Amino acid sequence: MEKIKIDGLSKEEVIRAREKYGSNALETIHRDTFFKQLLRSLGDPIIRILLIALGIKTIFLIKDFDWYETVGIAIAIFLASFISTLSEYGSEKAFDKLQQEAAKTKVKVKRFEGILTIPLEEIVVGDIVLLEYGEKIPADGVLLTGSLTIDESSITGESKEIYKYPFKTGTDLKETNQLFRGSVIYQGTGKMLVTKVGVNTFYGKIAKELQDVQPESPLKSRLRHLATIISRIGYCSAFFVALSYLFFSIVINNQFDINKIIIYCSDLSLLFAHLLYALTLAVTMIVVSVPEGLPMMITLVLSSNMKRMLKDNILVRKLVGIETSGSLNILFTDKTGTLTKGELEVVGAILGDGRVVNSNKELISYKKYLKVLDESLIQNNSCSYDKTKNKFIGGNATDQACVNFIYNKKPIILPKLKEKPFNSKDKYSKVTVNDNGNITYIKGSPELLLKKCNKYLSLDGMEIRFSSSSLWKRLEEYTRLGIRVILTGYSRNDGTDIVLLSLLLIKDELRKESKGAVNIVRKAGVQVVMITGDNKETATSIAKETGIISSNTDLVLTSSDMAQMSDAELKKKLPNLRVVARALPQDKSRLVRISEEENLVVGMTGDGVNDAPALKKADVGFAMNSGTEVAKEASDIILLDNNFYSITKAILYGRTIFKSIRKFIIFQLTVNFCAVFLSIIGPFIGVATPVTVIQMLWINMVMDTLAGIAFSYEAPLSEYMEEKPKDRYEPILNNYMIHEIVFIGVYSSLLCIFFLKSPYIHSFFRDDINDKYFLTAFFGLFIFVSIFNSFNARTSRLNIFANLFKNKMFMVVILFIAVVQFVLIYYGGELFRTVGLSFKEIEIMLLCAFSVIPVELFRKIYLKKNNKLGHV
Repeated sequence: MEKIKIDGLSKEEVIRAREKYGSNALETIHRDTFFKQLLRSLGDPIIRILLIALGIKTIFLIKDFDWYETVGIAIAIFLASFISTLSEYGSEKAFDKLQQEAAKTKVKVKRFEGILTIPLEEIVVGDIVLLEYGEKIPADGVLLTGSLTIDESSITGESKEIYKYPFKTGTDLKETNQLFRGSVIYQGTGKMLVTKVGVNTFYGKIAKELQDVQPESPLKSRLRHLATIISRIGYCSAFFVALSYLFFSIVINNQFDINKIIIYCSDLSLLFAHLLYALTLAVTMIVVSVPEGLPMMITLVLSSNMKRMLKDNILVRKLVGIETSGSLNILFTDKTGTLTKGELEVVGAILGDGRVVNSNKELISYKKYLKVLDESLIQNNSCSYDKTKNKFIGGNATDQACVNFIYNKKPIILPKLKEKPFNSKDKYSKVTVNDNGNITYIKGSPELLLKKCNKYLSLDGMEIRFSSSSLWKRLEEYTRLGIRVILTGYSRNDGTDIVLLSLLLIKDELRKESKGAVNIVRKAGVQVVMITGDNKETATSIAKETGIISSNTDLVLTSSDMAQMSDAELKKKLPNLRVVARALPQDKSRLVRISEEENLVVGMTGDGVNDAPALKKADVGFAMNSGTEVAKEASDIILLDNNFYSITKAILYGRTIFKSIRKFIIFQLTVNFCAVFLSIIGPFIGVATPVTVIQMLWINMVMDTLAGIAFSYEAPLSEYMEEKPKDRYEPILNNYMIHEIVFIGVYSSLLCIFFLKSPYIHSFFRDDINDKYFLTAFFGLFIFVSIFNSFNARTSRLNIFANLFKNKMFMVVILFIAVVQFVLIYYGGELFRTVGLSFKEIEIMLLCAFSVIPVELFRKIYLKKNNKLGHV
């Protein structure tokens, strides 16, 4: 240990210490620039396919290839990458702002010039820091003077108060002397010698570990799988389109005559032209098969829900963390501050006659008794009374709970004649004051003090003899329930004979939402495991109260139980595991690792430095806003209200997002399927694509950008929380989706062919040289088929209007597309090759397009009748 400079370091010594040991700043996790993040986003599986398609398109652009598709793909890539990068970059900036606020903390140090107030990061090894209650310890060190009650739960994971005593020169360092950065001072003042700063502190070493690579999110693995499927479909489609064109041009046009075919093929320049065009069609099919709007839609749905979640006190740091939340299979949660309020309070009191009161309001009519009880809690307390604010401040958590129970809101603090502070060895505190004669108020462990009580104070103010043995059974009963019991009493002879006032029942109460929230999460098929530093009995009691334990097969393990198990044995126990008691920090990381090896999607909550590695390794790390900066840095999502109920919202939003993505894929792949089908069958029946380049630009905008916006704002429905979570490797395309895409895709294709080839349909439209009226109607048909099919795609219910008005953006976008389409029909002119249609022509066009709704309804009815309907 460095030599102690009692007078503090000089300016030169501060400079030398900083050069030798470094500053107290934590190692900042490197964040990429906006441009680097933008480039990294191009690694998305779907975007990779688009980049390949863009490259091919650009090459063929030289040969007068259609430029609209090339530009459309480039725009889709740019928007998807830019929006996702902008959203995540903005979220990180908001997070950095939170962290910067924490870094502005000032501390008092004793240096050669005197007592200075400096920023936390300017502390150096050898500094003497002045500590007071309520502050966080700014670096690692040893206590030189004073005594402190410390909360080290953020370091050790144990919620009990730790007592620290001064280090004596010439002795070895002990746990009771050492102080760690990030710990909170509950009580006392003192001076600390700084021995480690910055990255060399325990806190800093944990922060450094967070450079580890996080596991790939389920959404990314699913998108990679989808990209593989789409690319295969694209290649097959390209092959068949090229083959069908060559077969039609060479074989059918030559009437299957072998001689004619041989002569036709002998013209090499003509054959080369056909081969080049066939290759062009093949490239077109590859591009058409790719849903280029999907990356942008995913970005839109993630970023829009990120903003919604912020209103619900959920700060999303990493966009994919939202969707991953919806896929959770198992959730490891802290107890303190997450399931509970994170603060102790008196929930009742056992009186000397065995009666139990739940509130001090029940004692209002017993003024003599209430006055003595109040005085015992006021005078024998480590909290200070602030007259200006009319409240008690400071003190440890137990004493804060005691003063919150008093009825007298304007107490008078009497001079203390004698005082014995609480310590972990004696387990009680007492104070002697002059209150109409000397009286000693005592507070502490009932196991130690109850046997010294021969009398209790009755509600009418009389001291009555009794046998304390009558209260032991009641005491054990509450202890088993996880309630901490504190004895309060007084003595006229310095504590030899104690008059019992009450046994205070102190508990970190459950949040009122916790039980319901746990129930919601469990109904959603997510296994909830509570990890706590409490003993097995207390942990079991709380788990039963919240509903985490609900059957005899539910398993409670302690840290020592886990330590004796191999990974294989623990994996067998994992499905029934509900509670880990007396947990150590390494237990969390081990549980996360084992769960991920079982292909489970893992969520972890935490707030302490010790939680950071597990938060980083989990698929979704939920950090508490009240937690340490290191825990927040390791997390994907920060719960701004520190509430378990917020996790249920994150799960619901995640599931909604995944369903929104699936709905959009149904919509877009149905249109793509129709285009591919027409391209393959078309050459055999003499149907070319009867749309212009400009019309195709509008169709692409409807399919990609506008539809993406429409499906991005689907409402989170509570019914989603009754479904089982998706498997980590479950593909995005399920049987329900494939069936709908193929069925409606084929129907739409046949409808388009029928519309183009049927003389009956043609008879409803006015004739002109260029068939402008008919082709205008076909342009409208293609758009309105997409519009009506969007209603089919957004729900698997028979009622396509179910929950429709909960997505107002969908209605606005669809209405906008319809209005613009009518404007284009009547005012598009030469640019869009459209002419105004009569009411009857519009009616026929809309009637044909609307037919996709009853056709899809019959499909759903058939599947429902055979119990095969399914859902997205």
